Amino acid sequence: MSTLPVFDTPSTVDPGLDAAWVARTVEIALDEDLGPAPGRDVTSQATIPASATGVAELVARADGVVAGLVVVREVLDQVATRLALAGPTVTFHAQDGDTVTAGQVLAVLEGPTQVLLVAERTLLNLASRASGVATATRAFARELAGTGAQVLDTRKTTPGLRALEKYAVRAGGGTNKRMGLYDVAMVKDNHVVAAGSVAAAVAAVRERFPDVQIQVEADTTDQALEALASGADFLLLDNMEPALLAETVAAVREREGHDGVPAHVELEATGNLTLDKAQEVAATGVDFLSVGALTHSAPILDLALDLNP
Repeated sequence: MSTLPVFDTPSTVDPGLDAAWVARTVEIALDEDLGPAPGRDVTSQATIPASATGVAELVARADGVVAGLVVVREVLDQVATRLALAGPTVTFHAQDGDTVTAGQVLAVLEGPTQVLLVAERTLLNLASRASGVATATRAFARELAGTGAQVLDTRKTTPGLRALEKYAVRAGGGTNKRMGLYDVAMVKDNHVVAAGSVAAAVAAVRERFPDVQIQVEADTTDQALEALASGADFLLLDNMEPALLAETVAAVREREGHDGVPAHVELEATGNLTLDKAQEVAATGVDFLSVGALTHSAPILDLALDLNP
């Protein structure tokens, strides 16, 4: 008798992925693999009778943090619909956000063998990618534990997979600051050049989009203080060495609660942040470390789908 834990849901990550987004993304991924719907798998459909059934195990091939289990059922169901076969059952033995070890069974899938094999690569591509991001994020989250700082992602994501990758960051213990260009304004150097000054850029955003928060990028202490005086809600401190970063944090904290500056200004460090520098950067007093590598450079976590003999 199996002693593996069984979970009703593959995820407790909040907020979860939007079901409509998952369905649309899986459809696009299956179109890539099978051709336009219903598509075909010329190997599996030629060698395996449609009536054949089987059991497959989704297994971790390496230690890490799993994410993306939330897409498993959607992939299987869409494949089953395309093939006009029954949808496999899924028993989850892990949840997104869990630390897993090599050889650990994450889920057991049972149903038409054609469905299991046709779904295999799309399922693994999505879950392995998400798990790699979650694993990289967890490494930073562990390094920052107890410092008061949190690790953030960026917009440097795989086109079409941003929602999944940012979900994976949450599964790994990280934080999403903004999802895109639409929900938070970030005034960077090119915006300042175009607008004429930091103050002009901030004022323009306030007038056109009064509902959004405004972050301003600064790479010197003077720029950070100018951004504060211009009404920025929070600051992105870019490519500062730890000594300058600490000096800038102290200067900002000194002005908090005075002359219209909020009682606490969120400060985010960014620029070539690596795991070995994380604690030193956190010690400067910033609230966040923004790490693009969580999504643009994280290797996948090796997962496999093993069909039982």
